[in-house]
Formats: sequence, structure tokens, C-alpha cells
Amino acid sequence: MPEPLYAVETIDLTKYFHHGGAKALKNVNLQIRHGEIVALLGPNGAGKTTLLKILSTLVLPTSGTAYVKGYEIVRCEDDVKKSIGLVTGEERSFYWRLTGRQNLEFFAALYNLKKNQINERLDYLFNLFEIENPDKRFYEYSAGIKQRFGLIRCLLHEPDVILMDEPTKSLDPFSAKSLREFIKETIVKKTGKTVLFTTHRLEEIKDFCDSAALMSQGEIIACGKLSEEDIYKCFSERHSHS
Repeated sequence: MPEPLYAVETIDLTKYFHHGGAKALKNVNLQIRHGEIVALLGPNGAGKTTLLKILSTLVLPTSGTAYVKGYEIVRCEDDVKKSIGLVTGEERSFYWRLTGRQNLEFFAALYNLKKNQINERLDYLFNLFEIENPDKRFYEYSAGIKQRFGLIRCLLHEPDVILMDEPTKSLDPFSAKSLREFIKETIVKKTGKTVLFTTHRLEEIKDFCDSAALMSQGEIIACGKLSEEDIYKCFSERHSHS
């Protein structure tokens, strides 16, 4: 299959959870090129997480569709899952009394990686992520290192597209800045991944993203390389008409 033009593409993607109720997403159209970092920016309830869940095949769309690496999210669910890695801001799904390495060995086994593959992959990722002591119990790591383990887990099966739901949510400003720099310089520039992440922090998009999509009430109201002034103007115009 030839390389598709977009790493992620949505076409009139719509989702409502109760028949006749308010729509979580309304005709969302988004195109993300390979190797880009794109932010979904908007307040809580704007539809950002719902969009990620649909792209992750965790939730079915009501209408419209989306493609990840050219694979349609419903018909080609298995191929989509192989193509994506999902990271959330709260890594509660790690086993806190196991070591960092033991956690990742467990998750790698779920991806059906063989023992020698797991060891080779973990050695590479620990070096890439500058994890100096992978054999401490998980609860002993700082919040920033825990987030790095979350990123390592999502890269175990070598996906091309990384979806992140508020990855810096639990981090202090310094750790959040450090994680953003790491994502940009290491995950995107060194390994060529495409990153789509959600946030409601304006500082997340400055000097970090290639572009941002502003979401409000389930719709994308602006998209592109946006300044803070552009963002404030879009939201103020939106709410003055609502």
C-alpha cells in the first residue's frame, strides 16, 4: 500500500452518545501530515477526548469516518491499532509495586513481542528516553519519569502515530516544558512520529506545535498556525454568537 498523503484524516466525523441528544462531535474535518505535531485545543467538553477515542478505535463514530495511515478506522481496526500509540495524562494503569522494566515487559507481552524482541526494544527505548534506572519500583519515579514510561509503553510496538490526551496534565510547569521538548526533539525529530495531542493550555502550542485545531462544542472552529491573539479572537467570536 502506497504511503497516504495524511497520517490522520477525518471526514465529516460526527458522534452523539444518546439518540437526539447533544452531539459530542459535529462534522469534524482534519488533516495531519506525517511528522507533524498538532494540538487539539479547547475547554473541557469541547470534544477533544472523544475525537482521540474514535481515532483509537475505542469509540465508534455515529457518521462520517477517519483514516489513520490510510486505514479506515472501522473496516481496518486491527491495522489502525498497530499504527497508533495512545498516551494519557494519568498513568494509573501501571502496576506501582512492579519495577519500570517489569511493567514494560508485561505490556510488551500483550503486544505478542518475543522475549529477545522485548529486551532489544527496551534497551533501545531506555537509552532513547534517558531512563537511568529502569529497575526501581514504579511508585518511586517522579511524575515526569512516569510520563516517559507512558511514552515508552506506547512506542513498544513501533507505531507511527502517537495520540496523547493531555499528556502534561499532572506535571508541574518545568516538567511539562521538559516533556514537550522531549516529544519534539526525540520522538518527532529522531524517530519521525506524528503526534496529535489534546490540551486546554495555550502555552502548550507556542513554539511546540506545527499547527493547532481549536475545538468548541464538538466543532473545529479554526485550524492552522495560530497565535494567542487568533485563539482569543476565535473563542470570543464563537461565544458572542452562542
